[in-house]
Amino acid sequence: MARDIHDIERDLERTRTQLASTLDELADRTNPSNLADNAKEQAIDWLQDETVQKVLGGIAVGIAALVGIKFYNGRKRKNELKELQRLLARR
Repeated sequence: MARDIHDIERDLERTRTQLASTLDELADRTNPSNLADNAKEQAIDWLQDETVQKVLGGIAVGIAALVGIKFYNGRKRKNELKELQRLLARR
């Protein structure tokens, strides 16, 4: 059965409307400010995860410990050098 020209025109118009809607949605999704907002929301959600907070806390404690060890070793080495200089100056 052959389709009526009006049916074909309605189908074309419906398809154009759907395509325009799809293009508008794609433009909205790829808008840089929307992408940045979505990334920000995802990062906030990720950082609010309890497991992530524990891991980041552990990393912070580890870094603090390394800085403390470095500081302690530097002071220890400086004191050892002063003692060595003092001993050599006595000779």
